[in-house]
Amino acid sequence: MLFSFHSPSFVVTTFVTSILAWPIGRFWAWVVPDVKIFGVSLNPGPFNIKEHTIITIMANVSFGGGAAYATDILLAQNRFYNSDFGWGFDLLAIWSTQCIGFALGGVARRVVVYPAGAIWPSNLVTATFLTNMHINENHPANGWKISRLMFFCVVFTCSFVWYWFPGFIFQALSYFSWITWIKPNNVIINQIFGSSSGLGMFPNNIALDWNQIAGYIGSPLIPPAGTIATIFLSIVVIFWVIVPALHYSNVWYAQYLPISSSGSYDRFQQSYNVSRIIDPKTLTFDLKAYQNYSPLFLSTTFAISYGLSFASILATLSHTALFHGREIWQQIKLKEKPDVHMRLMKKYKEVPDWWFMIVFLVFFGLSIATVRAWPTEMPIWCLIVALLIAIVFLLPVAIIFARTNIAVGLNVVTEFIIGYMLPGKPLAMMFFKTFGYITNNQAVTFAQDMKLGHYMKIAPRILFWAQLVATIWGSLVQIAVLRWSYGNIDNLCAADNAQHYTCPNGRVFFNASIIWGVIGPQRQFSQGQIYYGLLFFFIIGLFTPVINWLVLKKWPNSPIKYLHWPVFFSGTGYIPPATPYNYTSFCAVGLTFGWWIKKKWFHWWTKYNYSLSAGLDIGLAWCTLFIFLCLSLTNTNAPSWWGNNVINTLDFNVDTNVRVILPEGQAFGPTSW
Repeated sequence: MLFSFHSPSFVVTTFVTSILAWPIGRFWAWVVPDVKIFGVSLNPGPFNIKEHTIITIMANVSFGGGAAYATDILLAQNRFYNSDFGWGFDLLAIWSTQCIGFALGGVARRVVVYPAGAIWPSNLVTATFLTNMHINENHPANGWKISRLMFFCVVFTCSFVWYWFPGFIFQALSYFSWITWIKPNNVIINQIFGSSSGLGMFPNNIALDWNQIAGYIGSPLIPPAGTIATIFLSIVVIFWVIVPALHYSNVWYAQYLPISSSGSYDRFQQSYNVSRIIDPKTLTFDLKAYQNYSPLFLSTTFAISYGLSFASILATLSHTALFHGREIWQQIKLKEKPDVHMRLMKKYKEVPDWWFMIVFLVFFGLSIATVRAWPTEMPIWCLIVALLIAIVFLLPVAIIFARTNIAVGLNVVTEFIIGYMLPGKPLAMMFFKTFGYITNNQAVTFAQDMKLGHYMKIAPRILFWAQLVATIWGSLVQIAVLRWSYGNIDNLCAADNAQHYTCPNGRVFFNASIIWGVIGPQRQFSQGQIYYGLLFFFIIGLFTPVINWLVLKKWPNSPIKYLHWPVFFSGTGYIPPATPYNYTSFCAVGLTFGWWIKKKWFHWWTKYNYSLSAGLDIGLAWCTLFIFLCLSLTNTNAPSWWGNNVINTLDFNVDTNVRVILPEGQAFGPTSW
């Protein structure tokens, strides 16, 4: 929670906690006497893999993705809207938004946890890491005799040492767009080949930094090769063909804007000043001020990313219905043959569905209290619509993630819907987005951890209480830290904060609430507006899986079976702020290991692949944590030399990487809006 206030922000990953737990657990087992308190032993035996798994799962559900999403709402409301409803509101808001997803994930577990086809690839890395710590069986693999634990330790150490170079000492290794170094002030070169705000085209996409490769989408060593190939196809078709064609044809007034940026701009080529279009007293939209100021403009990749989000939503539904509908129905009727994991788990008592239903009803009641006991301006029917969106998309999103490790986010579609349903109410918009998007996302996260417990043979009832208690306790701690920070960090969230506690996540949330909740999508995407054409992506997303399904009915072995349209549309969802440079590096590494090495040295891949992924991830996480605590928080600057200064190109300075720079006072765009 505290790290999320800082710029740059930092997320403590579950692996950081998990690797800390191992020596602490071993030390506990060695030192603490075996005494009982209320009949429970303090030290029943050696620290084992099941205890370690429960600790990892509790860490993941309480803070694995960083600060809880609801805290961004509270931060935007408290520090940017200057409105504070107090402790009670904060606790109800975070508990309701975090725990409803737990109930939904539990109800859906028979479809997305129990089936053998629900692999959840990232769990394989976690399971391998935990197994390395506790079992570490060693068998030769393609001539390699080193154990998985020793291999992991070597990779972890090398990853930790190496990241000091691209992360601090030699940052050009991180943004290795060497063509832009030759022509640092050429706009076209920097837009086409840039790694920071360009399209990262060949032969310039060489990343020597694991953070650049895995920082946005996750480790490329996890997803299946077919998934990675689909993402690469999306990069080529969308970002190396369609985006340049649109940008250099001046569609959406693109020549006046960066080709890839997550910022929003006005007609004077400046960052969009939302304070100029709202009434400062009522915080409501001022139409006259908007008409006198400017419409909102987006970079070409940002605009396309909205279209891809629209397409991914309907592609997810149609793909799931066509390709997994029968499978879902069979699993609901409990007719699918159980695999070895399911047979072993039957020795434990199952969690009754009514346990999850009680959790849902309790926190649904708290969510009603949250939106109605305080002036959030969100009616109950909007809350119900948001939860229905989360429920409708739960199985499609979870099934796709369980098979591909690619998440389909509902953040854009929820913003889009509430912008039309309830325009001009930014706080209601933020809560609708959270109850729709994060409830779904949390349900998927809880289901993923249930699958990890399934793999590691954790008793379901123990897992139920571990997840629930960790979520409630983690939420309470985060609110306590949030409220503590208000009184103990001077000038918190101010742009000129001396310790860089500028609240970047809360600021982005605030701007999004204005853009979607105040300006609204009707002034962005409705007929006659600048980005109206992006709505046709809904149609594209709906029918592309149908084409695949029809082709495969006629030719079952057609190569089109590897083309996964929800992944095609959503796999590049972090662009921007990510760039194709990140994704092509991701794909190059992923296909090298997931296809070539797996095909040529299968036993090596089986033994070491996930240990390699865990070692690289954990080494990066620990080194980043050290750099953050030791250097960023003490305002220590990176050394000034060629290896850090050469990246100071137009590509690195995104707002100047524009084809046409207007003289001061001049404007571009339509004459009325």
